[in-house]
Formats: sequence, structure tokens, C-alpha cells
Amino acid sequence: MHFLITAGGTREYIDPVRFISNGSSGKMGCALARAAMKAGHKVTLISASDLQPPVGVDFVGVESAAEMFTAVNKFFPKCDCLIMAAAVSDYTPVEKSKVKIKKSKDELTIKLKPTVDILTWAGKHKKNDQRIIGFALEDKDLRTRAEKKLESKNLDMIIANSPDAIGDDKSTVQIKTPESDWLEIKSADKTDIAGKIIRQIEKY
Repeated sequence: MHFLITAGGTREYIDPVRFISNGSSGKMGCALARAAMKAGHKVTLISASDLQPPVGVDFVGVESAAEMFTAVNKFFPKCDCLIMAAAVSDYTPVEKSKVKIKKSKDELTIKLKPTVDILTWAGKHKKNDQRIIGFALEDKDLRTRAEKKLESKNLDMIIANSPDAIGDDKSTVQIKTPESDWLEIKSADKTDIAGKIIRQIEKY
């Protein structure tokens, strides 16, 4: 199989030195890329993370949500399975200052606009033989919200976790497909979780 995997948290620049981002480390995305490679699959990794990509993957480095969408748009038609493990910013500044914004005593208001929903786009454009795997990070009603995302975005699998997973080497995840019940993997190393996710996809 050819896996297209995204990783890391995107950066939405306010000016040349400041940006809006999140705490995603990219560890899960890189672990998934490594696990897929180990299982003998071809991997294209689109990453906004500072982590060194696994040896052997086709690597595409990006920063912003727009750059990630452009890369996914380019490689998605060629893949068998898209895993959106990246934490893509939901909003980006309407205008980016060309120069560093100087500090003053005045309040600063930054107007934001929504970014492209990459998962929704992929769900609308996938072919019958393609699979799309999404992640859902929720701080409450985790299963309910994740299941809604699974259905509304036309996904083949959802992997749900809590904010405790951000930046940690371990995580607890819950996995569901439209046809299956929830599968919970408790407090496991992200490397082990990644291997189990790839095996679940291979069975699907």
C-alpha cells in the first residue's frame, strides 16, 4: 500500500516572526510513518513537525495549513490510504504583516479566517479503493464527537484521544470504523499504538 501521512502542528504567521500554532509534536505521525515502512509499505510523509523524518519515507516539509492542503491535494490521488495525524490549525490570520509588529500600549486585534478542512475535502474526493483515517482530539464527549466526525467527513476510521496525548510519548486512544465497535488501547507507547493502527488498516 501507499500511505500518505500528515504530522505536526501547522503554523499560521501573524508577522515574519510570530505565529499561531498548537502543542502537537508530530510524534504520532512520525511513528505511523515508521510503522508503515516497517510493515513494507510505501510512505509519503507531509510534516509540519521539527522531528527528523524516518529514513526511507518520501518527505514533504510544510509550515501552514494552506501548504499542508496543497501537498495533500497533490499526493492524495496517488495514495491508497491517507492518515491525517497532523494538528492542522482551524484558523489563520486574514492579513499577515510584512514586518515585525512592534510592541505598544495599545490593544492588538487579529482577525482570523477559517482554514481549508483537509479531511472534509479528502472525504469528498476519495475513490472507492481509497481509505481515509482521521484523528479526533476532544476534551469532553470524546466518543460522541469522534463518531460524528467519522460520519460527517466520510472517514473509514477515526482515532480519538484526549489533550493529555499532546507531546507525550504515551497515549490512550480509541479506534472505530463505521462497521466496528470501539477498540481502546490504554496508556501505550505511541510506537506500539502506531503499529496496531497500521495492522488495523491492513485488515480493513
